[in-house]
Amino acid sequence: MLELEENQVFTKQGKINCLSTELNLGITLKGGQSFRWFSHNDGYRGVFESCVWTLEQNGTHVYYTAQGPSVDTKNCDEILKRYFRLDVRLEDLCREWAESDPHFENSLNKTNGVRILNQDVVENVFSFICTSNNNIKRISGMVEKLCRLFGEKICSIEGKDHYDFPTIEALAEESVEEKLKKEKFGYRAGYIAKTANKLMELGGKTWLSSLHRRNNVSYAMAREKLATLPGIGPKVADCVCLMSLGHLEAIPVDTHIFQVARVNYLPHLERQKTVTPRIHKQVGDHLRELWGPLAGWAQAIVFCAKINASAESSVKIAGTPTSSNCKRSKTDR
Repeated sequence: MLELEENQVFTKQGKINCLSTELNLGITLKGGQSFRWFSHNDGYRGVFESCVWTLEQNGTHVYYTAQGPSVDTKNCDEILKRYFRLDVRLEDLCREWAESDPHFENSLNKTNGVRILNQDVVENVFSFICTSNNNIKRISGMVEKLCRLFGEKICSIEGKDHYDFPTIEALAEESVEEKLKKEKFGYRAGYIAKTANKLMELGGKTWLSSLHRRNNVSYAMAREKLATLPGIGPKVADCVCLMSLGHLEAIPVDTHIFQVARVNYLPHLERQKTVTPRIHKQVGDHLRELWGPLAGWAQAIVFCAKINASAESSVKIAGTPTSSNCKRSKTDR
């Protein structure tokens, strides 16, 4: 369906075949991977690919409404399939992980349908700079402010203006840091401005995209390069590798994954209290060996199960996925 509205905004509606066991919209969209999705009626509304998307699902299909001035030129079915990585059959992956790891099977009994979003790398980098010592609600607010202050307006729907994520060029403007400090971004304002300027020196989005797996860049090299950017620590670098650069073996090791590793996989770390870079690497290497080339995806499922099991307690964001029903509090990078 394609129509032209009075304000010259195109609208497309459609559906894609997708079992709810293969994709749980709530756990995937509202779990700390992207900060631009919000509950809307019986589904979710968010912005990517210069469009405003409203998504709902039942047991067999995902229904979408895409809106924006360029929607008429887009293959919305393919965009959604790529965004949710629907070319990968999650049931098969889970079967493989469960066969190689009895502990993983326990996680499957608590959650399913967790998918790793295939996100724009620029949005991912700057969004995760905002996650340091922060909570999801405030991070989401910061990301929306970034878009409103420095992004291009896409359209207005139901009285609300929607914006694209700003370009690196826009975030590298001289006044950005000062404006963000006034908006209470704190020290993150400096990280955002400095990272934007560093990326401009390196080659902008082209440089970031060059770190993608499809360019035969190793995960280790991509992670090392990302960590040279201001405000990008080991876990955020892993989040960007995992969610935007095709390195699905990347494992962001936060305190919760560390706790799982100590109890189930690496008991000799029992007395270790903090996740140092050395421990981060040790845990990541062990889980990659156990779960294989898509270990980051397996980690996301285990993480969700861990958080669901302790949803009543106060927990911290690690920049990795969790259920929309879970309370995640602060990032420890």
